[in-house]
Amino acid sequence: MVWLFNGNILPLRFEMKQGRLETITTRIISTTFIVVALAVFKPFGLDAWQWQAYVHLVALGVIGFSICMLTDIILKYVVKMPRSFKKGAEYIIRRNLWFQFINTPLVALGICLYRHFVLSDRVEGNQLSVVNFLETLAIIAFCSFAIGLYWRFKFRSKYLAMELEETRLLNEQLKEIQSEKPSEEPLQQAPESTVAPSQELTLTGTTNESVTLQISHLLYIEAVGNYVKVSHLRDGQVRTDMLRATMKQMDETLHDYPMVVRCHRAFLVNLGQVEQITSHSGSTQLLIKHCHESLPVSRSNMAQVKSAIRQGEN
Repeated sequence: MVWLFNGNILPLRFEMKQGRLETITTRIISTTFIVVALAVFKPFGLDAWQWQAYVHLVALGVIGFSICMLTDIILKYVVKMPRSFKKGAEYIIRRNLWFQFINTPLVALGICLYRHFVLSDRVEGNQLSVVNFLETLAIIAFCSFAIGLYWRFKFRSKYLAMELEETRLLNEQLKEIQSEKPSEEPLQQAPESTVAPSQELTLTGTTNESVTLQISHLLYIEAVGNYVKVSHLRDGQVRTDMLRATMKQMDETLHDYPMVVRCHRAFLVNLGQVEQITSHSGSTQLLIKHCHESLPVSRSNMAQVKSAIRQGEN
């Protein structure tokens, strides 16, 4: 009975129970949608079974629901993607895509087997074959796409709320880093190296031009054709210099400074000079201090930005 007095365990168990109930409810609604669609269009020769077709529809619904729950288990224990809204909207969307990618062919295979062993008595075309599998897969894929749009629309407000909360937490972490740790703090070197990167840095390209600056004064670097635009502070003013270089060269030069990260294929940003992180409908941008420009954050680089902020906080 000790767990009754533990203020942490009771909410946790309630949350887990609520999450399981929500998952089951979602799968029942999704399965019902497919069964109704099959009842309306009656593929697989279901109209040949007259009133017995409804019995077969119920059986197909049970098969679909069972495979959906099996897919959830595969995602949780094999793919290591448990259902959790706490991990952010991007995680949930990615998990749903994985769910459809795994679940759709499994459901199609289950229905094909049912067609072969149960529905082939009156309809010869129900025998198991590649053509039948592809036909069933196309039908289930269309239904899955429609269901996915429905759930995305239904949970849109929840996704947006999650994005806003995630952005708020990132902004809080970023402000804490900027107030406690100078943006010029370099990455700690490996134990065998005792030489820390200099706070003054010279960026060079393939020509004689170069830019010397304090790493804390770097705002961002942008790829512009065969050049890069270096935006930085000098004497309290924003200045831009052009270097004939590649983003790969700049990335390698600034590798030892953890607060300078690639936020987009065309941008390197100094997180110490980010005033605010904004998010709107899945699009994330970084508002830069002094120049008040907004830099885009691509989905592929968002994890790197988050990691840099969390590591900087630690």
